[in-house]
Amino acid sequence: MQKGIRLNDGHVTYLGLLAKKDGTRRGCLSKKSSDNTKWHTKWFALLQNMLFYFESESSSRPSGLYLLEGCVCDRSPSPKPSLSAKECLEKQYYFTISFNHENQKALELRTEDVKDCDEWVAAITHASYRNLATEHETLMQKYLHLLQIVETEKTVAKQLRQQIEDGEIEIERLKSEIAGLLKDNEKIQTNPTAAPSEDDSEIKKIKKVQSFLRGWMCRRKWKTIIQDYIRSPHAESMRKRNQVVFSMLEAEAEYVQQLHILVNNFLRPLRMAASSKKPPITHDDVSSIFLNSETIMFLHQIFYQGLKARIASWPTLVLADLFDILLPMLNIYQEFVRNHQYSLQILAHCKQNRDFDKLLKQYEAKPDCEERTLETFLTYPMFQIPRYILTLHELLAHTPHEHVERNSLEYAKSKLEELSRIMHDEVSETENIRKNLAIERMIVEGCEILLDTSQTFVRQGSLIQVPMSEKGKITRGRLGSLSLKKEGERQCFLFSKHLIICTRGSGGKLHLTKNGVVSLIDCTLIEDPESTDDECNGQDMEHLDFKIVVEPKDSQSFTVILVASSRQEKSAWTSDISQCIDNIRCNGLMMNAFEENSKVTVPQMIKSDASLYCDDVDIRFSKMMNSCKVLQIRYASVERLLERLTDLRFLSIDFLNTFLHSYRVFTTADVVLDKLIAIYKRPISAIPARSLELFFASSQNNKLLYGEPPKSPRASRKFSSPPPLAIAKTSSPNRRRKLSLNIPIITGGKALDLAALSCSSNGYASMYSAMSPFSKTTLDINKLYVSTPIASKIPDEGESKSDRAEESTLAKQDISVREESDSEQVQSDDAEAESSPTKSPTTPKNVKCKNSSGFPTDQRNGDKEFVIRRAATNRVLNVLRHWVSKHSQDFETNMELKMKVISFLEEVMHDPELLTQERKAAANIIRTLTQEDPGDNQITLEEVLQMADGGKAEPFENHSALEIAEQLTLLDHLVFKVIPYEEFFGQGWMKNDKNEKTPYIMKTTKHFNDISNLIASEILRCDDVNTRVAVMEKWVAVADICRCLHNYNAVLEITSSLNRSAIFRLKKTWLKVSKQTKTVIDKLQKLVSSEGRFKNLREALKNCDPPCVPYLGMYLTDLAFIEEGTPNYTEDNLVNFSKMRMISHIIREIRQFQQTAYKIDHQPKAAQYLLDSSNVLDEESMYEASLRIEPKVPN
Repeated sequence: MQKGIRLNDGHVTYLGLLAKKDGTRRGCLSKKSSDNTKWHTKWFALLQNMLFYFESESSSRPSGLYLLEGCVCDRSPSPKPSLSAKECLEKQYYFTISFNHENQKALELRTEDVKDCDEWVAAITHASYRNLATEHETLMQKYLHLLQIVETEKTVAKQLRQQIEDGEIEIERLKSEIAGLLKDNEKIQTNPTAAPSEDDSEIKKIKKVQSFLRGWMCRRKWKTIIQDYIRSPHAESMRKRNQVVFSMLEAEAEYVQQLHILVNNFLRPLRMAASSKKPPITHDDVSSIFLNSETIMFLHQIFYQGLKARIASWPTLVLADLFDILLPMLNIYQEFVRNHQYSLQILAHCKQNRDFDKLLKQYEAKPDCEERTLETFLTYPMFQIPRYILTLHELLAHTPHEHVERNSLEYAKSKLEELSRIMHDEVSETENIRKNLAIERMIVEGCEILLDTSQTFVRQGSLIQVPMSEKGKITRGRLGSLSLKKEGERQCFLFSKHLIICTRGSGGKLHLTKNGVVSLIDCTLIEDPESTDDECNGQDMEHLDFKIVVEPKDSQSFTVILVASSRQEKSAWTSDISQCIDNIRCNGLMMNAFEENSKVTVPQMIKSDASLYCDDVDIRFSKMMNSCKVLQIRYASVERLLERLTDLRFLSIDFLNTFLHSYRVFTTADVVLDKLIAIYKRPISAIPARSLELFFASSQNNKLLYGEPPKSPRASRKFSSPPPLAIAKTSSPNRRRKLSLNIPIITGGKALDLAALSCSSNGYASMYSAMSPFSKTTLDINKLYVSTPIASKIPDEGESKSDRAEESTLAKQDISVREESDSEQVQSDDAEAESSPTKSPTTPKNVKCKNSSGFPTDQRNGDKEFVIRRAATNRVLNVLRHWVSKHSQDFETNMELKMKVISFLEEVMHDPELLTQERKAAANIIRTLTQEDPGDNQITLEEVLQMADGGKAEPFENHSALEIAEQLTLLDHLVFKVIPYEEFFGQGWMKNDKNEKTPYIMKTTKHFNDISNLIASEILRCDDVNTRVAVMEKWVAVADICRCLHNYNAVLEITSSLNRSAIFRLKKTWLKVSKQTKTVIDKLQKLVSSEGRFKNLREALKNCDPPCVPYLGMYLTDLAFIEEGTPNYTEDNLVNFSKMRMISHIIREIRQFQQTAYKIDHQPKAAQYLLDSSNVLDEESMYEASLRIEPKVPN
């Protein structure tokens, strides 16, 4: 009897040598002996599915062979070392090969390199052909299943053929019977006398058979028709439509039930409580919290009953008439949605009353509520209108175009979408008003200007106000002192028309400072105030201060000096303040110049321009107005967005910020820059033709509307070389004139009264007579560019003198003007430059500008064109400065764009008409682009990581809770502040290549997880329960300190680690945690809870002042909701600018927190502990440690 299998020894030896030479994997491995006591080092070679092993690499004959087909190879944990073991197990890695054969022992191997171990496991797994075997088994099962189906089909086909044959036989038999009966019938007709009674019975039988056959044929044909219809696309669409209706019925039933719980479990009991002797809440507060929710419930109960009646008449489901009844009554949602945020604020305020909070918890504990809070129920109506819109979208998708209620459903959808837009706009406008009112309530003295609905909130933050000495000089000696930072810290709020400066009291209330309400129309911003020789102290504050010179009409002028914490924050503040000032002044300048010789005002020009409020094929408007009282854009083409950016009549700050944040989504930087260059070179094209007609039409000359257009000497810019230096100094338009300076156009230097220039065209000519001559050109309103140049007219000296004489005479008659001589002007300019180069000219308050009607119309129009060119230059420089200062990364990553901007600005500086202030503004932009940003004095994340690299970190107990909280806050802010805002577009953090698209967001997420793992590992490392409790309480103290530091990200890091399953299950440990610590944990968890879309965290962020580290995941959730719900483009290929505006608002809030740095000193030891990941456990190890500390109790 044969006991073993005979093998060809020579063939096996040949295969072994072949594996040793050409094997897919070769190397030394340690093999466990059969008695599991020792490890022997062998030389292994893998060939296809055979694993040979040799005694050594030089052996020529294999010692053994393993067939790997069907085996399983996995990594195995390291065994616990025995006390007598001499081997170092830390550097050895194990893996096991399990065979499917019976009585086949598993092969245990080990290696000293983790990479080698993984490669062996992968190679053996591939050689086992297990995937092929699994796939073969799956295919065999499918094959057997198909065989069964084929056999079944054969049986059914055989039965059907048999039935058909039986039917054919029966038909032939019946045909023969019918033929015989017909013959008998003919015989009866030929023999009418013979009428046997038996034939009548036979005829009846035949008729029955015929009737049966007809019925059978009809049923068979109808069955075929039904089956074809069931398989048709129309039937499939109707089935899906019916399913949508059934789902809508279920959703409506659930919504009615939610409203019923809201009214019966909360509203009505609280009304009764408000009528008690000791009411925990007033009736007004009840009405403010619940609004008209009871009316909404009644409405939807009626709608639900109608839906059920329609379902009862299934399959005829007609719903359009129900929506026709519902639509007029859905306006009640406007009140609910408009006041929803206010409702939640009132509820939060009432919860501070202990009696009310206790009563509310009793209501929420009822079984019907299913552990849902009142805030949750109040949020349900907010999503009902969008839910109806989505349902109608699905219904229309499965409703044929010829369906009877197709048009009615489309009408209902359009009405609901219109209502949704109105509600969205009203919520946005209401939120802006409530934001202003919330700030007004925080100010103890009150602030009436915030009650103006046209005030638009721009930004807020902490700045240091530097006091002025009696001589009016900045006391820089105290700039760097800590006492000044505490004394001079101010809470600043910037609005579209005012800047409010407050101090914060001990109770969190705000107090207005002296001259704390600054009207921006009276301000001049000086971004880089120059210091004298004796003002060189405080180097840490150098280049961080900026000055606002305020010259009110009815009081004495004063100066406000503010210091930011970083250059980035200073740039953001100065850019926004400058934008607000320029908007106010440019609007006033255009209005003053337009109204000079025409009865048409700027508001009339805007009102007459239908493109600003009427929807068109390439633009759609919302119902909400911006700060310029112009309707906001909802959808628009790229051309219309660029047109709005360069419209000289107005520019909304919100639009500019949104455009610069989001333009990369729908256009490129080169297109934007080309548009700005085109507006600078052809400024007339920045005003629509209709407005230009009104602009140039005066009460005395209307030839423009009916005859030839006026001739303009300066309709476009033509220059190639810089102006002479002498002209730049002596013939500057910035002359010492005592004119009305109500509307200066450039900040940061001397102001120019262009309104006064439009009053006296001769004065204008005298001011610019020394400059290079301008060519006369014809202004074609239809083409909006210069068409035909005419011979230039150069004024001679006689003309110049007569103009001056005439100007002086008119000045004495009409306005009080004191113009110095040329020599006096040079001296005064020089003196002014020596004393203070950035000093603003004084402004008399009793100067009035009157119109002189004795000048030619084309000369007055030339002055208007001068105003347009000044406004165009101002707009281009303003947008560029905003772009360069707030979005510098666009130019850092695109050198071609950077050089193009610099080249354009150098060309602008060569313009002989350029004002001194404009040339200075262009030079400042060039300097900002070319100089390297030194950044702030805060340490960078790379420096912290470099200092923490190397060396052993000190243990947790060696650091105080305050040290850890401060360093954790510093690290969190350093990680948070470097996230570029481009990563917030497109949901890149949710894509497969998220590490390439959003590397900084992924670093922030990794940092959050690392800190959370560190905290959990530190707790689980303690074997003693008292030590573990002390560590937990210390981390809770760290979290509470982080809350005081406004580091809500760290609060969530710590609370999430305490809520991990490995920590949360330690019941014995939690029993020893003090009651006070548990109270703090509950307070912190409530603060960062995700309930109500992080309602409490949002409220805390709204009330806190930077610096602050918010939880990034909250903003990412908002952005994902916006991205998922709304596309970037409409069906008409228009840019969804409303979506861009929502994303921009979120990014602005994030960047506000990024720009303000913490004043925390870096402590290397504590930071090194937080960054040390050597002792951090993974999730599985944490749970194993938790089970070791407190094993599971068997049930």
